[in-house]
Amino acid sequence: MLSFDDFTLCAATADLADEPAARAHADAVEFRVDLAADSDAQLRDYDGELPLLVTNRHEGQGGEATDDDARLDALKTAVTHDAVGAVDLELDTCLDGRGEGVRTAAHEHGASVVVSAHDFDGTPLRQDIRGILGNALEYGDVAKLAVTAIERTDVLDLITVTHEYDVEGERIATMAMGEAGRHSRAVLPVYGSRIGYAPVDPAEATAPGQYDLATLRQLVDDLRGE
Repeated sequence: MLSFDDFTLCAATADLADEPAARAHADAVEFRVDLAADSDAQLRDYDGELPLLVTNRHEGQGGEATDDDARLDALKTAVTHDAVGAVDLELDTCLDGRGEGVRTAAHEHGASVVVSAHDFDGTPLRQDIRGILGNALEYGDVAKLAVTAIERTDVLDLITVTHEYDVEGERIATMAMGEAGRHSRAVLPVYGSRIGYAPVDPAEATAPGQYDLATLRQLVDDLRGE
């Protein structure tokens, strides 16, 4: 199981053959099933050293999965693999009950559940950020919120709420997408964000504003004094 008791840097990829190149800097691999070719075979044949966080994102939250039943079935199958330490479920999938089977299967197989929400239009007000994360914590072992920063100052409320939840002992992961929020990916772990995402190859970023893996590792470690 990926516990996310401390900051966990995930190498985001749709190709598990990238795992050896990620080992020097990553703590885990986020496997984007919705972007992957032959994901079942990749999981079946995976013999890497890093644990996997499996994501199968639907279109409404920025992914490419279109068949919801097949998408959720793939996640239920994924957690049966020993290397899978966590799965990602969207908050909307949990709120309407569609994700309950995945949550149950994950916990039965010792995998954590990251419940995520993405705002591609902007950054919610502080009270709304707190509300979204609170709702996600009701369903997940970790609550993840990715917002879009229009101005650099949009990150300030995200920092405040992240720190508040960390002081309360909650596992949350926060980040601001877009160029204006890029620095948040290095700064928010200082305030308690438990998960970071970065591609091994910067040309293969899965979200706007991502640093490459080696750069984010160095920035986070420097800022946290590690």
